[in-house]
Amino acid sequence: MAWAMAEMIKNPRLLKRSQDEVRQIYGEMGNVDESRLHELKYLRAVIRETLRLHPAGPFLLPRECSQQCEIQGYEIPVKARVFVNVWAIGRDPEHWTESEKFIPERFLESETDFKGKTFNYIPFGAGRRMCPGISFALPNIELPLAQLLYHFDWKLPGDLNPELLDMTEAFGVAVRPKQDLLLIPIPYHSSSI
Repeated sequence: MAWAMAEMIKNPRLLKRSQDEVRQIYGEMGNVDESRLHELKYLRAVIRETLRLHPAGPFLLPRECSQQCEIQGYEIPVKARVFVNVWAIGRDPEHWTESEKFIPERFLESETDFKGKTFNYIPFGAGRRMCPGISFALPNIELPLAQLLYHFDWKLPGDLNPELLDMTEAFGVAVRPKQDLLLIPIPYHSSSI
């Protein structure tokens, strides 16, 4: 969720579009709940794009090769551990136009999904060994993010320029921002919708 907020803060147009969508859909309700999350098309595109550029983990769980094989000229011996670099796949310019840019719109009309049907987008893995937590993870990103966008406007402290926000990554088991994201929440009153 920190990466999604950082990307939206860095590009205020994306933040406004996401907030407008959430506030339009939940405006008269006065609160965000799970009942209409499926209607948040743009916010879902933001989350997909976030997971493309900033997957939770840079690698999928390792696999063991059950038989010797050759993949694109590389000999893979039996019992070799194979790691899939999800971080690199999500930034591959052969599969993604402007692969280093955060462009949620690429997912609005796209058939690309989390199921791993296309191997250029696999933040949760693919096939039988896909992460079983996907159905738990997505609502636990969508709902709190929608609530933050609905109830608050956001700004950086002081006179910081959003376009200069440090997006350096710190690699480990998870990929996280190197610098903590510090934001100022400004309560939003839904009566002004």
